[in-house]
Amino acid sequence: MTGNLTFALSVLAAIGSGVMAGLFFVFSNFAMTALGRLPAEQGIAAMQSINVAILNPYFFVAFFGTAILSLVLAAVYFLQGGTGGLWLLAGAAFYLIGIVIVTMVFNVPLNNELAAAAPGSAEGAAVWTRYLDEWVLWNHVRTLTGIAALVCFVMALR
Repeated sequence: MTGNLTFALSVLAAIGSGVMAGLFFVFSNFAMTALGRLPAEQGIAAMQSINVAILNPYFFVAFFGTAILSLVLAAVYFLQGGTGGLWLLAGAAFYLIGIVIVTMVFNVPLNNELAAAAPGSAEGAAVWTRYLDEWVLWNHVRTLTGIAALVCFVMALR
């Protein structure tokens, strides 16, 4: 792969990582706190709505497009090596493990459980309480690894 193409893909991966880290940062730092202050029924209904609305082409391009770029850039490391390549590999690992895998293994199942919860029920309230603890914890992981991926992709550009 040519240097110019690797540079361009690294810039796009940095932007994608930053977009995802920013999205997760918003939820970790105030959106979930605000939703948690609502009565459980309202918080559940709001988060259920958010979880449906986020599944749109813009989110998919940012989330999965950056995952594809990360895979390509990890391959560049294995094909070309070098110091910049180590940064590419690290950025790809942070993104793929800390965002994609964490999302699929932890956040999505919690979202699915919340989607099945009846907002006005006692069971729904119990799901919501656990959701606020567990989902937010894993979202913090996604925020930090998204920032780490961004830093690594930027460092690869040096």
